[in-house]
Amino acid sequence: MTKDISEADLFMMCKEPNRQAFSKLSKHYTFDLCRPDELEMWKAFPFDDESLAIEYNGFMTTYFHDVYGGKEDLFYKQCVFVRNVTGKPVATCFSWKAYKRITTIHWLKVKKEYENQGIGRALLSKILLDLGQEDYPVYLHTHPGSFRAIGLYSDFGFVFITNDNVGHRENGLYSSLPYLKQHMSEAYYNKISFTQAPPEFIKVVSSSDIHEF
Repeated sequence: MTKDISEADLFMMCKEPNRQAFSKLSKHYTFDLCRPDELEMWKAFPFDDESLAIEYNGFMTTYFHDVYGGKEDLFYKQCVFVRNVTGKPVATCFSWKAYKRITTIHWLKVKKEYENQGIGRALLSKILLDLGQEDYPVYLHTHPGSFRAIGLYSDFGFVFITNDNVGHRENGLYSSLPYLKQHMSEAYYNKISFTQAPPEFIKVVSSSDIHEF
């Protein structure tokens, strides 16, 4: 089956964050950690539609086992929730040392009904502020369909990796650019930058068949 262009694999890297993009969380929300009893809620987070969350529950369960299995305690220390005044999680994101070598951003997501309130920007600010200089460069995986998030990542200093392949995944960057140009504002699209990934990064991500970010 041909993958829809909005679902193509894209990869970004940040050597140093743009601190002018950082912001603070509104007083109406708080940062907290995901609890073990909230794991099923976390698995459903990437999906705006409940039926999709159910359909992909098996995928999320396998991903959790493959990437965080045996390191569950660390997962619960890393996985950040933004909660509203009732304590309901409305956004999530965290950093993770993929392949035990490279710092990556995992699962940035703001619930649809809470978008456009600066929550994603404040959350990504927290995640990057908690990293040390030794943790950079930072990498992430995304898709063209997440064009709003791509604009946010670009604000923070993330640039697209141009290598044809990243590990065992084909980089869909060049075929995705027309889609991004169509869906992003001109100002954000024009801010997109590009770079070749460091050889040591490519070597690390090619060392395993499991996609750890």
